[in-house]
Amino acid sequence: MTGAGNGMGREVALELVRKGAKVAAIDLSEDALARTAELSIAPRRVSTHRADVTDIDGVADLPAAIANVHGQVDGLINIAGIIHRFAPSSELTREEQERVFNVNFWGTVNMCRAFLPVLLSRPEASLTNMSSLSALVAFAGQTVYGASKGAVKQYTEGLYQELRGSAVQVTAIYPGNISTEISKNSGVAMIDSGGRKVRATTPRDAGVAIVSGIERGRFRILVGADAKLLDRLVRVAPRSTTNLIAKQMASVL
Repeated sequence: MTGAGNGMGREVALELVRKGAKVAAIDLSEDALARTAELSIAPRRVSTHRADVTDIDGVADLPAAIANVHGQVDGLINIAGIIHRFAPSSELTREEQERVFNVNFWGTVNMCRAFLPVLLSRPEASLTNMSSLSALVAFAGQTVYGASKGAVKQYTEGLYQELRGSAVQVTAIYPGNISTEISKNSGVAMIDSGGRKVRATTPRDAGVAIVSGIERGRFRILVGADAKLLDRLVRVAPRSTTNLIAKQMASVL
């Protein structure tokens, strides 16, 4: 699984180990990966693999490397992702926009293409991709990020259709506000919300919810009360919900 060095990715990895799984933890930071293994209840069941999901050749080597350690690969979970600075999309540089798409969308595609042949060879397997609440309802100031996660949503649901009847279960994750360090890890400055507190789901609770959703074969995993509420609202009243979020975002941009 990617993004296993911190935040939700680390907590998903730790929860999988608690459930008895062997985990191949993938991340850019070797130190962060070592810490994930150290925190697990069974470090010997965690292998660590430094990799950049945007590196097609490097990603292509991962299935064999992981199989050499664990003997087989029964699931893929793509958590790795970044955001961009909170700003109108017109103010973002082309480099900023492409970086977000390269990691969030193309990184997910690279991993899926590398691992799908292996997963399809197993009697039962799962493929899970991290989308976002912003793929279901837009957030001003994170427009390009939302577009990248919307692309992940469409790609994942397309894979679901293509793999119907196969042994591979396909799931997409839609987290709301999670108390992680994604801004720090993305190398961007976050908005100043004027001291207002935003209720957030803890990474641990998110990890438990994600693993539970995968176990149950969910088509979509909504993480957090905010994600579940906004998903309902945008289905019933899309314009009103979008206007509500626009007013909230206008006060912090």
